[in-house]
Amino acid sequence: MAEHLVFLTGHLAKTRLENVLAGLGATPFTYEIIDIGVKVAALMTEEIVSRRLPRPLKADRVVLPGRFRGHLERLSDTFGVPFVRGPDEVADLPTYLGRAGKVPDLSRHDMRIFAEIVDASTLSLDDLLQRAKAFASAGADVIDLGCLPDTPFVHLSEAIGRLKAEGLSVSVDSANPDELELAARSGVDYLLSLNEKTIDIATRHEVTPILVPAVPGDFDSLGRAIDAARKAGISFIADPVLDPIHFGFAASVGRFIEARRRWPDVEIMMGTGNLTELTDADSSGVTAILAGLCSELAIGNVLVVNVSPHTVRTVEEHDRARRIMFAAKNDHALPRGYDAGLLQIHDRAPFASSLADIDALAETVRDANFRIMTAPDGIHVFSNQGHWTAKDAFDLFPSLNVAQDGAHAFYLGAELMKAEIAWKLGKRYSQDEPLAWGVASPRTSEDRTRLAEAGHTLRAKKEGS
Repeated sequence: MAEHLVFLTGHLAKTRLENVLAGLGATPFTYEIIDIGVKVAALMTEEIVSRRLPRPLKADRVVLPGRFRGHLERLSDTFGVPFVRGPDEVADLPTYLGRAGKVPDLSRHDMRIFAEIVDASTLSLDDLLQRAKAFASAGADVIDLGCLPDTPFVHLSEAIGRLKAEGLSVSVDSANPDELELAARSGVDYLLSLNEKTIDIATRHEVTPILVPAVPGDFDSLGRAIDAARKAGISFIADPVLDPIHFGFAASVGRFIEARRRWPDVEIMMGTGNLTELTDADSSGVTAILAGLCSELAIGNVLVVNVSPHTVRTVEEHDRARRIMFAAKNDHALPRGYDAGLLQIHDRAPFASSLADIDALAETVRDANFRIMTAPDGIHVFSNQGHWTAKDAFDLFPSLNVAQDGAHAFYLGAELMKAEIAWKLGKRYSQDEPLAWGVASPRTSEDRTRLAEAGHTLRAKKEGS
Protein backbone atom coordinates (compact mmCIF):
# COMPACT_ATOMS: atom_id res chain seq x y z
CA MET A 1 0.00 0.00 0.00
CA ALA A 2 1.37 3.42 -0.98
CA GLU A 3 2.60 5.71 1.78
CA HIS A 4 0.27 8.64 2.45
CA LEU A 5 1.93 11.99 3.19
CA VAL A 6 0.30 15.05 4.73
CA PHE A 7 1.92 18.43 4.02
CA LEU A 8 1.21 21.28 6.44
CA THR A 9 1.42 24.83 5.10
CA GLY A 10 0.08 28.37 5.42
CA HIS A 11 -2.10 30.60 3.28
CA LEU A 12 0.65 32.19 1.21
CA ALA A 13 2.47 29.00 0.31
CA LYS A 14 -0.51 26.72 -0.30
CA THR A 15 -0.97 27.45 -4.00
CA ARG A 16 2.76 27.17 -4.62
CA LEU A 17 2.90 23.86 -2.75
CA GLU A 18 -0.04 22.52 -4.76
CA ASN A 19 1.66 23.45 -8.03
CA VAL A 20 5.00 21.89 -7.05
CA LEU A 21 3.43 18.62 -5.91
CA ALA A 22 1.18 18.45 -8.97
CA GLY A 23 4.27 18.94 -11.12
CA LEU A 24 5.76 15.72 -9.76
CA GLY A 25 3.34 13.70 -11.89
CA ALA A 26 2.88 10.08 -10.84
CA THR A 27 4.42 9.44 -7.42
CA PRO A 28 4.93 6.28 -5.37
CA PHE A 29 3.01 7.97 -2.53
CA THR A 30 -0.36 9.66 -2.09
CA TYR A 31 -0.67 13.03 -0.40
CA GLU A 32 -2.90 15.81 0.85
CA ILE A 33 -2.21 19.43 1.77
CA ILE A 34 -3.59 21.00 4.93
CA ASP A 35 -3.58 24.76 5.42
CA ILE A 36 -3.02 25.07 9.16
CA GLY A 37 -4.52 28.55 9.23
CA VAL A 38 -1.49 30.86 9.44
CA LYS A 39 -0.37 33.34 6.83
CA VAL A 40 3.30 32.35 6.75
CA ALA A 41 3.98 28.62 6.96
CA ALA A 42 7.25 28.98 8.86
CA LEU A 43 5.41 30.77 11.69
CA MET A 44 3.18 27.85 12.61
CA THR A 45 3.93 26.68 16.13
CA GLU A 46 3.74 23.37 17.91
CA GLU A 47 0.67 24.62 19.79
CA ILE A 48 -1.11 25.69 16.60
CA VAL A 49 -0.45 22.34 14.94
CA SER A 50 -1.64 20.42 18.01
CA ARG A 51 -4.81 22.49 18.26
CA ARG A 52 -5.81 22.79 14.60
CA LEU A 53 -4.76 19.52 12.99
CA PRO A 54 -7.80 17.19 12.79
CA ARG A 55 -7.93 13.94 14.71
CA PRO A 56 -7.74 11.09 13.94
CA LEU A 57 -4.97 11.90 11.49
CA LYS A 58 -4.89 9.59 8.50
CA ALA A 59 -1.26 9.73 7.42
CA ASP A 60 1.90 7.68 7.39
CA ARG A 61 4.06 10.78 7.66
CA VAL A 62 3.48 14.51 8.21
CA VAL A 63 5.85 16.89 6.43
CA LEU A 64 6.32 20.31 8.04
CA PRO A 65 8.08 23.33 6.52
CA GLY A 66 11.84 23.15 7.04
CA ARG A 67 11.84 26.34 9.12
CA PHE A 68 9.18 25.08 11.50
CA ARG A 69 10.15 25.81 15.10
CA GLY A 70 8.98 23.13 17.49
CA HIS A 71 9.55 19.65 18.85
CA LEU A 72 8.81 17.02 16.22
CA GLU A 73 8.97 14.21 18.76
CA ARG A 74 6.13 15.67 20.85
CA LEU A 75 3.93 16.07 17.79
CA SER A 76 4.73 12.53 16.70
CA ASP A 77 3.75 11.23 20.14
CA THR A 78 0.58 13.33 20.23
CA PHE A 79 -0.74 12.12 16.87
CA GLY A 80 0.91 8.69 16.70
CA VAL A 81 2.37 9.57 13.29
CA PRO A 82 5.96 10.53 12.39
CA PHE A 83 6.40 14.30 11.93
CA VAL A 84 9.41 15.41 9.85
CA ARG A 85 10.83 18.69 8.58
CA GLY A 86 10.88 19.09 4.83
CA PRO A 87 13.19 21.46 2.95
CA ASP A 88 13.32 25.15 3.82
CA GLU A 89 12.00 26.10 0.38
CA VAL A 90 8.98 24.66 -1.44
CA ALA A 91 11.07 24.65 -4.62
CA ASP A 92 13.28 21.95 -3.11
CA LEU A 93 10.46 19.47 -2.48
CA PRO A 94 11.06 17.49 -5.70
CA THR A 95 14.62 16.74 -4.58
CA TYR A 96 13.49 16.03 -1.02
CA LEU A 97 10.81 13.66 -2.27
CA GLY A 98 12.98 11.90 -4.82
CA ARG A 99 13.62 8.18 -4.51
CA ALA A 100 10.22 7.08 -3.22
CA GLY A 101 9.79 10.13 -1.01
CA LYS A 102 12.71 9.25 1.26
CA VAL A 103 15.48 11.60 2.30
CA PRO A 104 18.77 10.29 0.81
CA ASP A 105 20.78 8.21 3.27
CA LEU A 106 24.33 9.59 3.41
CA SER A 107 25.32 7.69 6.54
CA ARG A 108 27.16 4.97 4.59
CA HIS A 109 30.20 4.78 2.34
CA ASP A 110 32.79 2.25 1.17
CA MET A 111 35.90 4.41 0.96
CA ARG A 112 38.76 4.86 3.43
CA ILE A 113 40.27 8.36 3.60
CA PHE A 114 43.97 8.74 4.36
CA ALA A 115 44.66 12.37 5.27
CA GLU A 116 48.32 13.27 4.94
CA ILE A 117 50.09 15.73 7.22
CA VAL A 118 52.89 16.50 4.81
CA ASP A 119 55.02 18.46 7.23
CA ALA A 120 54.56 16.07 10.16
CA SER A 121 58.30 15.87 10.84
CA THR A 122 58.44 19.64 11.53
CA LEU A 123 55.50 19.73 13.99
CA SER A 124 55.59 19.28 17.73
CA LEU A 125 53.65 16.36 19.19
CA ASP A 126 50.91 18.67 20.45
CA ASP A 127 50.54 20.42 17.08
CA LEU A 128 50.59 17.08 15.30
CA LEU A 129 47.85 15.70 17.51
CA GLN A 130 45.74 18.83 17.02
CA ARG A 131 46.05 18.57 13.23
CA ALA A 132 45.30 14.83 13.31
CA LYS A 133 42.17 15.31 15.40
CA ALA A 134 40.95 18.04 13.04
CA PHE A 135 41.40 15.71 10.06
CA ALA A 136 39.64 12.87 11.89
CA SER A 137 36.76 15.17 12.77
CA ALA A 138 36.52 16.19 9.09
CA GLY A 139 36.13 12.55 8.03
CA ALA A 140 39.63 11.05 7.79
CA ASP A 141 39.89 7.38 8.72
CA VAL A 142 43.69 7.21 8.72
CA ILE A 143 46.18 9.94 9.63
CA ASP A 144 49.17 9.79 7.31
CA LEU A 145 52.45 11.16 8.66
CA GLY A 146 54.46 12.57 5.78
CA CYS A 147 58.24 12.40 5.96
CA LEU A 148 60.18 15.14 4.18
CA PRO A 149 63.39 14.46 2.23
CA ASP A 150 66.55 15.48 4.11
CA THR A 151 64.48 16.35 7.20
CA PRO A 152 64.97 13.93 10.09
CA PHE A 153 61.73 12.86 11.79
CA VAL A 154 63.34 12.48 15.21
CA HIS A 155 60.06 11.98 17.07
CA LEU A 156 58.46 9.60 14.52
CA SER A 157 58.09 6.69 16.91
CA GLU A 158 56.72 8.91 19.67
CA ALA A 159 54.30 10.55 17.23
CA ILE A 160 52.92 7.20 16.15
CA GLY A 161 52.46 6.16 19.76
CA ARG A 162 50.72 9.42 20.66
CA LEU A 163 48.24 9.21 17.81
CA LYS A 164 47.58 5.51 18.38
CA ALA A 165 46.92 6.22 22.06
CA GLU A 166 44.17 8.60 20.94
CA GLY A 167 42.51 5.78 19.01
CA LEU A 168 43.62 6.99 15.58
CA SER A 169 44.73 4.75 12.73
CA VAL A 170 48.13 5.87 11.45
CA SER A 171 50.15 5.51 8.26
CA VAL A 172 53.64 6.76 7.45
CA ASP A 173 54.68 7.96 4.01
CA SER A 174 58.40 7.99 3.33
CA ALA A 175 60.95 7.20 0.65
CA ASN A 176 63.49 6.38 3.34
CA PRO A 177 63.62 2.62 4.17
CA ASP A 178 65.02 3.38 7.64
CA GLU A 179 62.03 5.60 8.48
CA LEU A 180 59.65 2.96 7.13
CA GLU A 181 61.36 0.27 9.20
CA LEU A 182 61.15 2.42 12.34
CA ALA A 183 57.49 3.18 11.68
CA ALA A 184 56.72 -0.52 11.28
CA ARG A 185 58.48 -1.35 14.57
CA SER A 186 56.52 1.46 16.27
CA GLY A 187 53.15 -0.11 15.48
CA VAL A 188 52.00 1.95 12.49
CA ASP A 189 48.97 0.54 10.66
CA TYR A 190 49.98 1.30 7.05
CA LEU A 191 53.20 2.06 5.18
CA LEU A 192 53.36 4.31 2.10
CA SER A 193 54.86 3.58 -0.26
CA LEU A 194 56.61 0.25 -0.66
CA ASN A 195 57.63 -1.34 -3.95
CA GLU A 196 59.07 -4.60 -5.20
CA LYS A 197 62.48 -3.65 -3.71
CA THR A 198 61.28 -2.63 -0.24
CA ILE A 199 58.26 -4.86 0.36
CA ASP A 200 60.31 -7.09 2.64
CA ILE A 201 59.83 -4.44 5.39
CA ALA A 202 56.13 -5.31 5.48
CA THR A 203 56.81 -9.04 5.62
CA ARG A 204 58.70 -8.60 8.91
CA HIS A 205 55.99 -6.62 10.72
CA GLU A 206 52.24 -6.49 11.33
CA VAL A 207 51.59 -3.66 8.88
CA THR A 208 49.65 -3.15 5.66
CA PRO A 209 51.80 -1.77 2.82
CA ILE A 210 50.59 0.49 0.04
CA LEU A 211 52.42 -0.76 -3.05
CA VAL A 212 53.65 1.44 -5.90
CA PRO A 213 55.87 0.82 -8.95
CA ALA A 214 59.62 1.00 -8.26
CA VAL A 215 59.86 3.19 -11.37
CA PRO A 216 57.03 5.71 -11.93
CA GLY A 217 54.58 4.45 -14.53
CA ASP A 218 56.07 0.93 -14.63
CA PHE A 219 52.94 -1.19 -14.41
CA ASP A 220 54.88 -4.45 -14.48
CA SER A 221 56.88 -3.32 -11.43
CA LEU A 222 53.62 -2.84 -9.52
CA GLY A 223 52.56 -6.31 -10.63
CA ARG A 224 55.75 -7.84 -9.25
CA ALA A 225 55.20 -6.09 -5.91
CA ILE A 226 51.65 -7.48 -5.80
CA ASP A 227 52.92 -10.97 -6.58
CA ALA A 228 55.50 -10.70 -3.79
CA ALA A 229 52.85 -9.60 -1.27
CA ARG A 230 50.58 -12.45 -2.27
CA LYS A 231 53.41 -14.95 -1.98
CA ALA A 232 54.20 -13.63 1.52
CA GLY A 233 50.54 -13.93 2.48
CA ILE A 234 50.19 -10.32 3.67
CA SER A 235 47.38 -7.84 3.17
CA PHE A 236 48.21 -4.91 0.90
CA ILE A 237 46.79 -2.00 -1.08
CA ALA A 238 47.99 -1.19 -4.62
CA ASP A 239 48.45 2.36 -5.92
CA PRO A 240 49.07 2.78 -9.68
CA VAL A 241 49.68 6.52 -8.91
CA LEU A 242 47.60 9.34 -10.38
CA ASP A 243 49.76 11.89 -12.21
CA PRO A 244 49.11 15.64 -12.65
CA ILE A 245 47.49 17.09 -15.78
CA HIS A 246 49.99 17.41 -18.67
CA PHE A 247 52.42 15.17 -16.82
CA GLY A 248 50.84 11.81 -17.56
CA PHE A 249 47.34 12.30 -16.15
CA ALA A 250 45.42 10.53 -18.94
CA ALA A 251 47.84 7.60 -19.03
CA SER A 252 47.66 7.26 -15.25
CA VAL A 253 43.85 7.07 -15.36
CA GLY A 254 44.32 4.24 -17.83
CA ARG A 255 46.56 2.48 -15.33
CA PHE A 256 43.82 2.52 -12.71
CA ILE A 257 41.36 1.06 -15.21
CA GLU A 258 43.86 -1.62 -16.20
CA ALA A 259 44.68 -2.37 -12.56
CA ARG A 260 41.04 -3.09 -11.80
CA ARG A 261 40.74 -5.24 -14.94
CA ARG A 262 43.91 -7.18 -14.18
CA TRP A 263 43.39 -7.52 -10.42
CA PRO A 264 39.63 -7.49 -9.83
CA ASP A 265 39.88 -8.41 -6.14
CA VAL A 266 42.83 -6.24 -5.11
CA GLU A 267 42.35 -3.24 -2.81
CA ILE A 268 43.42 -0.07 -4.62
CA MET A 269 44.36 3.42 -3.48
CA MET A 270 44.20 6.66 -5.42
CA GLY A 271 46.16 9.72 -4.28
CA THR A 272 44.03 12.70 -5.33
CA GLY A 273 46.46 15.46 -4.33
CA ASN A 274 48.21 15.58 -7.71
CA LEU A 275 44.97 16.96 -9.12
CA THR A 276 43.38 18.89 -6.24
CA GLU A 277 46.65 20.54 -5.21
CA LEU A 278 48.19 21.08 -8.64
CA THR A 279 45.16 22.42 -10.52
CA ASP A 280 43.86 25.96 -10.04
CA ALA A 281 40.23 24.94 -9.85
CA ASP A 282 37.81 24.63 -6.97
CA SER A 283 38.74 21.33 -5.42
CA SER A 284 35.17 20.19 -4.75
CA GLY A 285 34.51 19.58 -8.45
CA VAL A 286 37.81 17.80 -8.95
CA THR A 287 37.08 15.66 -5.91
CA ALA A 288 33.61 14.77 -7.19
CA ILE A 289 35.00 13.51 -10.50
CA LEU A 290 37.76 11.47 -8.87
CA ALA A 291 35.36 10.05 -6.29
CA GLY A 292 33.07 9.02 -9.14
CA LEU A 293 35.97 7.29 -10.87
CA CYS A 294 36.80 5.50 -7.62
CA SER A 295 33.17 4.47 -7.24
CA GLU A 296 33.03 2.97 -10.74
CA LEU A 297 36.32 1.11 -10.28
CA ALA A 298 35.63 0.02 -6.70
CA ILE A 299 38.67 1.91 -5.41
CA GLY A 300 38.21 1.89 -1.66
CA ASN A 301 41.11 4.07 -0.50
CA VAL A 302 42.08 7.67 -1.23
CA LEU A 303 45.11 9.63 -0.06
CA VAL A 304 44.12 13.25 0.51
CA VAL A 305 46.51 16.17 0.82
CA ASN A 306 45.87 19.70 2.08
CA VAL A 307 48.84 21.98 1.46
CA SER A 308 47.49 24.69 -0.84
CA PRO A 309 45.04 27.14 0.80
CA HIS A 310 42.48 26.43 -1.92
CA THR A 311 42.18 22.83 -0.71
CA VAL A 312 41.51 23.76 2.90
CA ARG A 313 38.30 21.64 3.01
CA THR A 314 39.54 18.74 0.93
CA VAL A 315 39.01 16.11 3.64
CA GLU A 316 35.42 17.25 4.13
CA GLU A 317 34.91 17.26 0.37
CA HIS A 318 36.17 13.69 0.00
CA ASP A 319 34.00 12.59 2.91
CA ARG A 320 30.87 14.08 1.36
CA ALA A 321 31.77 12.83 -2.12
CA ARG A 322 32.23 9.23 -0.97
CA ARG A 323 28.78 9.27 0.68
CA ILE A 324 27.05 10.77 -2.35
CA MET A 325 28.69 8.30 -4.72
CA PHE A 326 27.87 5.33 -2.50
CA ALA A 327 24.20 6.31 -2.29
CA ALA A 328 23.94 6.96 -6.04
CA LYS A 329 25.67 3.70 -6.88
CA ASN A 330 23.32 1.76 -4.64
CA ASP A 331 20.36 3.44 -6.34
CA HIS A 332 21.82 2.84 -9.83
CA ALA A 333 21.40 6.58 -10.28
CA LEU A 334 23.30 9.66 -11.32
CA PRO A 335 25.02 11.47 -8.44
CA ARG A 336 22.65 14.43 -8.46
CA GLY A 337 19.90 15.42 -6.09
CA TYR A 338 21.51 13.67 -3.13
CA ASP A 339 23.27 16.50 -1.35
CA ALA A 340 24.52 20.04 -2.06
CA GLY A 341 27.72 19.79 -0.04
CA LEU A 342 29.94 19.93 -3.14
CA LEU A 343 27.91 22.69 -4.83
CA GLN A 344 29.88 25.43 -3.14
CA ILE A 345 29.91 28.24 -5.71
CA HIS A 346 26.68 27.62 -7.60
CA ASP A 347 23.34 25.96 -6.85
CA ARG A 348 21.32 23.71 -9.13
CA ALA A 349 18.16 25.69 -8.32
CA PRO A 350 19.34 29.20 -7.40
CA PHE A 351 15.91 30.80 -7.34
CA ALA A 352 13.38 29.55 -4.83
CA SER A 353 10.54 31.54 -6.43
CA SER A 354 9.55 32.47 -9.95
CA LEU A 355 8.82 36.02 -11.06
CA ALA A 356 5.12 35.21 -10.91
CA ASP A 357 5.50 33.90 -7.34
CA ILE A 358 7.33 37.06 -6.27
CA ASP A 359 4.76 39.34 -7.93
CA ALA A 360 1.91 37.46 -6.28
CA LEU A 361 3.55 37.66 -2.87
CA ALA A 362 4.35 41.37 -3.28
CA GLU A 363 0.68 42.10 -3.96
CA THR A 364 -0.35 40.53 -0.66
CA VAL A 365 2.07 42.50 1.54
CA ARG A 366 0.29 45.04 3.73
CA ASP A 367 3.09 46.16 6.07
CA ALA A 368 6.21 48.28 5.75
CA ASN A 369 8.71 45.47 6.34
CA PHE A 370 10.99 44.87 3.37
CA ARG A 371 11.05 41.41 1.78
CA ILE A 372 14.11 40.55 -0.28
CA MET A 373 14.17 37.82 -2.91
CA THR A 374 16.16 37.01 -6.04
CA ALA A 375 15.02 35.90 -9.47
CA PRO A 376 16.66 35.59 -12.90
CA ASP A 377 16.17 39.32 -13.53
CA GLY A 378 17.91 40.48 -10.34
CA ILE A 379 17.23 41.43 -6.71
CA HIS A 380 13.64 42.14 -5.69
CA VAL A 381 12.72 44.30 -2.68
CA PHE A 382 9.10 44.98 -1.78
CA SER A 383 6.84 46.19 1.00
CA ASN A 384 3.49 48.00 1.12
CA GLN A 385 5.35 51.05 -0.22
CA GLY A 386 6.36 49.46 -3.52
CA HIS A 387 8.27 46.79 -5.40
CA TRP A 388 11.74 47.48 -6.79
CA THR A 389 14.17 45.39 -8.83
CA ALA A 390 17.87 45.91 -9.55
CA LYS A 391 21.01 44.01 -10.45
CA ASP A 392 23.20 46.26 -8.29
CA ALA A 393 22.29 46.55 -4.61
CA PHE A 394 23.40 50.20 -4.50
CA ASP A 395 20.79 51.13 -7.13
CA LEU A 396 18.05 50.24 -4.63
CA PHE A 397 19.12 52.63 -1.85
CA PRO A 398 17.34 55.79 -3.15
CA SER A 399 14.00 53.96 -3.22
CA LEU A 400 14.08 52.49 0.28
CA ASN A 401 13.92 55.73 2.32
CA VAL A 402 16.06 54.49 5.19
CA ALA A 403 18.74 57.19 5.19
CA GLN A 404 17.66 58.35 8.64
CA ASP A 405 17.33 54.84 10.11
CA GLY A 406 20.87 53.60 10.73
CA ALA A 407 20.01 50.15 12.07
CA HIS A 408 17.58 49.44 9.25
CA ALA A 409 19.96 50.78 6.61
CA PHE A 410 22.77 48.61 7.97
CA TYR A 411 20.53 45.54 7.92
CA LEU A 412 19.33 46.19 4.38
CA GLY A 413 22.87 46.88 3.17
CA ALA A 414 24.10 43.56 4.53
CA GLU A 415 21.15 41.60 3.17
CA LEU A 416 21.17 43.26 -0.24
CA MET A 417 24.88 42.68 -0.78
CA LYS A 418 24.36 39.05 0.22
CA ALA A 419 21.52 38.86 -2.28
CA GLU A 420 23.67 40.45 -5.01
CA ILE A 421 26.51 37.99 -4.43
CA ALA A 422 24.05 35.09 -4.57
CA TRP A 423 22.40 36.42 -7.73
CA LYS A 424 25.71 36.95 -9.53
CA LEU A 425 27.03 33.50 -8.63
CA GLY A 426 23.77 31.65 -9.20
CA LYS A 427 23.32 30.70 -5.56
CA ARG A 428 20.19 30.40 -3.46
CA TYR A 429 19.37 33.48 -1.38
CA SER A 430 17.01 33.41 1.57
CA GLN A 431 16.45 36.52 3.64
CA ASP A 432 17.96 36.44 7.14
CA GLU A 433 19.77 33.18 6.37
CA PRO A 434 23.49 32.79 5.68
CA LEU A 435 24.48 31.79 2.16
CA ALA A 436 25.15 28.07 1.93
CA TRP A 437 28.68 27.23 0.78
CA GLY A 438 28.40 23.47 1.19
CA VAL A 439 31.25 21.81 3.04
CA ALA A 440 33.50 24.78 2.13
CA SER A 441 32.04 26.68 5.08
CA PRO A 442 29.92 24.47 7.33
CA ARG A 443 26.93 26.21 8.84
CA THR A 444 26.57 26.32 12.60
CA SER A 445 23.94 24.03 14.06
CA GLU A 446 20.57 25.69 14.52
CA ASP A 447 18.00 25.05 17.21
CA ARG A 448 14.73 24.61 15.33
CA THR A 449 12.71 23.80 18.42
CA ARG A 450 12.24 27.51 19.19
CA LEU A 451 12.05 30.85 17.40
CA ALA A 452 15.30 32.65 16.66
CA GLU A 453 16.26 35.64 18.78
CA ALA A 454 16.06 39.13 17.38
CA GLY A 455 19.14 40.22 15.44
CA HIS A 456 21.53 43.01 16.43
CA THR A 457 19.93 45.70 14.28
CA LEU A 458 16.40 44.93 15.45
CA ARG A 459 17.52 44.93 19.09
CA ALA A 460 19.33 48.23 18.54
CA LYS A 461 16.23 49.77 17.00
CA LYS A 462 14.01 48.65 19.90
CA GLU A 463 16.49 49.81 22.51
CA GLY A 464 16.77 53.20 20.82
CA SER A 465 13.02 53.74 20.62
